[in-house]
Amino acid sequence: MRGLLRNTVDHGGDDVTVRIGQADENTAYIEDDGPGVPEDERDAVFDPGYSSGKDGTGFGLAIVQRLAEAHGWDLTLTDSESGGARFEFSDVEIR
Repeated sequence: MRGLLRNTVDHGGDDVTVRIGQADENTAYIEDDGPGVPEDERDAVFDPGYSSGKDGTGFGLAIVQRLAEAHGWDLTLTDSESGGARFEFSDVEIR
């Protein structure tokens, strides 16, 4: 998940706030109050090599998605309540 947090700082700035929580008994999330991801780019950000930054490799979020899949989780990108990005991991066994 380091890639996800690194991405948040890279795109949200040094003063971005990150929240980690549980949406329901099988869904965990990581969200921020940064600029968010435009709806028309949300699927593309998980493609290997996709980057909106000039210095990015485009592999960070692709790796996050592969890790989620390896654990049998579904990963969804949406808006946080503050308008930033929200990554939801569902089908997670939360103890």
